[in-house]
Amino acid sequence: MFGDTKAFSGFSVDDVPKARAFYEDVLGLRVSEEHGMLTLHVAGERDILVYPKGEAHQPATYTVLNFPVDDIDRAVGQLTERGVRFARYPGFEQDEAGIMREGGPPIAWFTDPAGNVLSVIQE
Repeated sequence: MFGDTKAFSGFSVDDVPKARAFYEDVLGLRVSEEHGMLTLHVAGERDILVYPKGEAHQPATYTVLNFPVDDIDRAVGQLTERGVRFARYPGFEQDEAGIMREGGPPIAWFTDPAGNVLSVIQE
């Protein structure tokens, strides 16, 4: 039924202008806005919808968006310079930069202004 459709994912935020500034200025994504919602234009032509929920917004408790990188140390360093703070989770061994290097590919988690979890993950 949906085999030929171009599906897309989406998630909510509590403040669209703050989200736009973060995704555009901090992460460097191309962002467009229409009908009060954002579209994040990422590589591979896989647009992601970001929609407002205001005070009803509840941040996702899981990673909603992963950004594959060639060099996680460089990516974490650049994001840190742009003011991104990396999350630390109990039970995960993370180095001083917030990177988990055991049990899979190196990964580091951070949140957007609405509290949604994102990551950089080394390919």
